[in-house]
Amino acid sequence: MRTFRTLLLTSALLLPLSATAFAEVVTHDVPAPAREHTLLAETAATASDTQSDAQKMADLAKSYGTWGFDVSGMDPTIKPGDDFFDYANGKALAAMKIPGDQPGYGSFNKLADLSELQLKTLVTGLAAKSGLTGDDQKIADLYKSMMDVKTRDALDVAPLKPELAKVAAIKSKSELARFMGWTSNGFGSAFFSLSVYDDAKKPGYWALQVGQAGLGLPDRDYYLSDTYADKKTAYQAYIADLFKMTGYPNPEANAKAIVDLETEIAKVSWTRIERRDDTKTYNPMAPSALPAYAPGFDWAAFFVGAGVSKAQKVVVAENTAFPKIAKIFADTPLETLKAWEAFNVIDQASPYLSQRIYDRRFAFRSKALYGIEEQRPLWKRAVGLTDDKLGEALGRAYVRDYFPPESKAKMDTLVHGLLAAMKIRIENLTWMSAPTKAKALEKLSTFGVKIGYPKKWRDYSKLTIKAGDLYGNVERSSAFEWAYQVSHIDQPIDPDDWGMTPQTVNAYYSPTRNEIVFPAAILQPPFFDPKADMAVNYGGIGAVIGHEITHGFDDQGRHYDSKGALSEWWTPEDAAKFEAQTKALGAQYDAYEVAPGVHVQGGLTMGENIADLGGLLLALDAYHLSLNGKDAPVLDGFTGDQRVFLGFGQVWQSKYQPDFLKFLVASDPHSPDRFRGIGAPRNVDAWYKAFNVTDGKYYVKPEDRVRIW
Repeated sequence: MRTFRTLLLTSALLLPLSATAFAEVVTHDVPAPAREHTLLAETAATASDTQSDAQKMADLAKSYGTWGFDVSGMDPTIKPGDDFFDYANGKALAAMKIPGDQPGYGSFNKLADLSELQLKTLVTGLAAKSGLTGDDQKIADLYKSMMDVKTRDALDVAPLKPELAKVAAIKSKSELARFMGWTSNGFGSAFFSLSVYDDAKKPGYWALQVGQAGLGLPDRDYYLSDTYADKKTAYQAYIADLFKMTGYPNPEANAKAIVDLETEIAKVSWTRIERRDDTKTYNPMAPSALPAYAPGFDWAAFFVGAGVSKAQKVVVAENTAFPKIAKIFADTPLETLKAWEAFNVIDQASPYLSQRIYDRRFAFRSKALYGIEEQRPLWKRAVGLTDDKLGEALGRAYVRDYFPPESKAKMDTLVHGLLAAMKIRIENLTWMSAPTKAKALEKLSTFGVKIGYPKKWRDYSKLTIKAGDLYGNVERSSAFEWAYQVSHIDQPIDPDDWGMTPQTVNAYYSPTRNEIVFPAAILQPPFFDPKADMAVNYGGIGAVIGHEITHGFDDQGRHYDSKGALSEWWTPEDAAKFEAQTKALGAQYDAYEVAPGVHVQGGLTMGENIADLGGLLLALDAYHLSLNGKDAPVLDGFTGDQRVFLGFGQVWQSKYQPDFLKFLVASDPHSPDRFRGIGAPRNVDAWYKAFNVTDGKYYVKPEDRVRIW
């Protein structure tokens, strides 16, 4: 089972993956073709349960400080050049507590909390009513099915029995390959992932994508690096315990065999850095060519099981890994493969079974992996599930109740101001030749902009939801979503299609559609506050907008032309100059240490680091343009430029559990928030001037500062 929308948005602007994704859902790897570049990876948060929901929402929605920045949260004893992140946020971070049910907390989480409480108000309001119809009834029934712990406990593992019986009845590897294909519809997994995404060399059309998969831990490093040895050991114990709890034979031996099997897959899998190269992960071929290319795996049966056998072509991502993974499948005993599949069925279904099963899942997938101490309250899990499965149905109600039309108008003005700033930057570049510059300006002129919510809403009329059938609801929702994806294969893309729901606290850039998208939920403090000083707003939402614009010209986005096609439009000389600067930026981030011996991977986070730097520069430029030649006012002793930088620093205010930071460094394309708040400013000349930085731990000499856009 795959959560398609979430997985396809793997390079978002803002935060690490949500606590919901960590604690409740196993998400397996998908191919890395022309993916959206997003601000973050969607982190949910938790507010105190001692207040009423109305009080909580009021607190979360309030302005920061008196002019949009919380001066009391600063630590002025720290020099900006030594640690700008702590200078801007030090006291606030010292007072901040990570909620027990979360791997981290920060300013983004607060906004996610607000969105979550707003959704709770909508969902519980419907659940309390009678006589509902259509989507409203589905929302209420799905929520109720998750809240019904008594029924789940009574059923215990009974809902799993038919699925496990299907696995047990498999008599050949061809049958297993077909079952692996079927898991796109429900619980279970495969050695290769399937998804439907934009065709990077045929803009405007969907294509079937296939990528490496097969790992139950967050990344290949968890199998191969001593840093995560304790997680691997805990994983094997978890597998054995799930087998014991569901009556699967030989639990200890099968658990060891599964970990050994996945370790072999990890050895031949591409690294995260390799997988983010869009030119290397675009390898189209006819589905009929795969048996010869990667023998040992029954591709025809796999595609039949998934219902995609009529696809005209398939885009292969990590192509050199495919023959090796297929050989592992061929060389592994059938009974081990069946045990692997049975475990995946159990593991993925575990959030929707009895409490005893969920408790064991939480102990490993939340506590052992990420240091989360407490289970999320049941209502949060229920609202999260409803949002995941009926996102646009909820989104329509969210927009109606929580997104004023004037917010969209204000955002439109800001976006066009940032686009104008980028145009000026490109025109004034000294390192780029005229031919490349002309094409860059052409690309910028064709940027699409989506703000708030889609013009058309998803039709859920064919999805069956029953109040007393949580397991069935999740499985039917997965099948419904996969059927929706399959129906798009080789078909034109609807230009009104969105990759996020309005209630998502995030933003993204799509290189294949050359568009920037800002859901409604992000247009609130600390990103944007109509009552705040505009310098702070530019440092917040302005940098977000600039971040997404810059993604069109980062180390991967630059490979897409004005029509969204994967192509080389740079002169070799310009490309070499660009790559020299990105290499220097990567070296800076490689030096950031998040734990003893654990460093940020500059190559993995390159696109987001470039976008952060470009976003901050554009925000500053746009703020200056907005002054129309007038001097910026001074507020509480802070100049306009200082407030832009402080607004930027406040956006990244957060802290994380140590194990979660290690996870981020291994697998997330975003640098940890501390180094997003530090890494971009130290390469901006205006930051040094604004805060009179002449030395310090993060001081960079003028000639060594990275200058890209």
